[in-house]
Amino acid sequence: MGMKEILNFVKIEHTLFSLPFVFIGALIANEQGYSVSAVQLMWILVAAIGARGLAMALNRIIDRQVDAENPRTAGRHLASGAMSFNTAFSLSGLFLAMLVVGAWQLNQICLYLSPIPVIVFVIYPYLKRVTWLCHLWLGLCLGLAPAGAWLGIVGGELGWSAIIDLHWYPTLFWISLGVMMWISAFDLNYALMDIESDRDNGIHSFPARFGEVHTERTSVQMTLLWFACFAIANPIDDITFLASAGIMAILNITIILRRHKASDFQSSLFRTSVVTGWVLLAGLLLGKLS
Repeated sequence: MGMKEILNFVKIEHTLFSLPFVFIGALIANEQGYSVSAVQLMWILVAAIGARGLAMALNRIIDRQVDAENPRTAGRHLASGAMSFNTAFSLSGLFLAMLVVGAWQLNQICLYLSPIPVIVFVIYPYLKRVTWLCHLWLGLCLGLAPAGAWLGIVGGELGWSAIIDLHWYPTLFWISLGVMMWISAFDLNYALMDIESDRDNGIHSFPARFGEVHTERTSVQMTLLWFACFAIANPIDDITFLASAGIMAILNITIILRRHKASDFQSSLFRTSVVTGWVLLAGLLLGKLS
């Protein structure tokens, strides 16, 4: 199997969701007075890409039967038989190695805590068989991105006190919570595509449980919540970051509310959601330079 098929299997484009917040986590550490080296950033990226690839590979493996029963996802690699289970399992091992090696190269605390995201990733596919809270759990998966990058910088110097003495609060806490709400809002709308299939196959998505109207309202409320979280955090206490968050919140809400009038709602929301993180990162960097 070629590289193109592997990248398509793990939806490499979805990595664009978490990468800006990986950098934001490192910048928060820098704002707290810790130097960030190019080598640290390299290993943070290795760990982050490994984590993202592992999360997607595990989801594909665990959900292969569910995917096969959904017309929209029946063509996915494992569901269609285009990729063998052994190949998918081997790719999971490769991504896991990237996560662990990256964490190990950063500091011991990161290495010791590296099983946590793996456990979180494994739980998600099973959770959506039980409760609509799975959307928040998916948000938690990506909310770990800025936290992991931050710990990769400060963990080597502070050790366990980085966590125990609450060096992560309030800024990192509110950023991570904002990411959680942001991804959850996106995922609520993403799940609109599978309402009937989810109901037929026992998948407890929010849209399948509460319907389209409540999904729209809740995703707007979550968007307002993630804006509030980022506004509270405001790592550099600068108007540029706050303005960036406000602009992207308004844009996301506009797209959500115009869902019935847009022929390409899902692709528009995807592109806007991807851009959101990068605009926030740009706002943070501009604020530091001003």
